[in-house]
Amino acid sequence: MVAAAAVALAVLVPSTIAFAAGSSTAHQPASKPTVVLVHGAWADGSSWSGVVGRLQSRGYTVNVAPNPLRGLSEDSAYLKAYLATIPGSIVLVGHSYGGAVITNAATGNRNVKALVYDDAFIPAAGETVAELAGPASALAPASTDPTSVFSLVPYPGAPDGIYDTYLLPSVFVKAMAGDLPRSRARVLAASQSPASLLTVGEPSGTPAWKTIPSWDLVGLQDKVIPPAQQLTMAARAHSHVTKIASSHLSLVSHPAKVVDVIVKAAVATR
Repeated sequence: MVAAAAVALAVLVPSTIAFAAGSSTAHQPASKPTVVLVHGAWADGSSWSGVVGRLQSRGYTVNVAPNPLRGLSEDSAYLKAYLATIPGSIVLVGHSYGGAVITNAATGNRNVKALVYDDAFIPAAGETVAELAGPASALAPASTDPTSVFSLVPYPGAPDGIYDTYLLPSVFVKAMAGDLPRSRARVLAASQSPASLLTVGEPSGTPAWKTIPSWDLVGLQDKVIPPAQQLTMAARAHSHVTKIASSHLSLVSHPAKVVDVIVKAAVATR
């Protein structure tokens, strides 16, 4: 008798659970996309900390993707493989150099429903980050004298003439973080992650913005990618543009405004 009851229960419970699960999900609204955040050069995933918490409080699943900063082709391939592990819809966000990475990595990925650029490069095929920064960029002097902007450090396996770059502290504070307290900017300068020279010199591939809608937040006080350069790239990509009074590190100084743009993109894709 007990054995028979156990068998009946084993058959009944899974089917009951399955029915209940089906009933509850049938009336639920479409799930929110996963937001994937990609940091730029001379930074790491912690630069998104103010953005992550705000998105999570709004019910979004957030992944801060690794960006090795080894070169555009390598970094894009790494991110492409990472994105392939995420099920469902994705809103892909890139800051600064991370914009060039997402432009390449999202190409051909049907799960990526929106691209969000935050004070970022939006390259077309064949363009490099260095040329897109333009002559008015605080980094432009590096084209004739790299040591005026960077500290150059050898790294294992680097091609001839290629080094890891660290922004000089004075350049970091003024160019990257002009609207942050000086003490905070100096901490970020001291803890920056190095970026290979290949990140600024490798040509971009087929851009994902050709087929995926995009949004762009432009910091009007950006000295790394001057606003005029950003707006030109955004117009070409037919991005939805938001302008704010911010330095290059808008994700640190104005995280709430960055989140607002990401949420607009996420809502538009549902």
